[in-house]
Amino acid sequence: MKRNIHGMKIMVAEHLSSGKSITRLEALTLYGVQNLHAEISRLRKEGWNIKSRTIFFAEAVRRVNQNATYIPPKNLPVSEIQLTDYWLLK
Repeated sequence: MKRNIHGMKIMVAEHLSSGKSITRLEALTLYGVQNLHAEISRLRKEGWNIKSRTIFFAEAVRRVNQNATYIPPKNLPVSEIQLTDYWLLK
């Protein structure tokens, strides 16, 4: 089965264009995008001004749970794990 790379890039682009930031957890859970970094790199090559920062996993889980249900394992240190959060600078 061939992956729809163009479609994945569009989903990430639409998410960022709506003013929301995105983490790898959100990209995978909400859109099925397995390699967010690759999609961000493609968009940057096209001239998108995408910035990044580090957030805690707990914040990403809170944001995912606004649209889906994600329950991390009880022994996962969500307040210690960090993810990269990307957003579009307008």
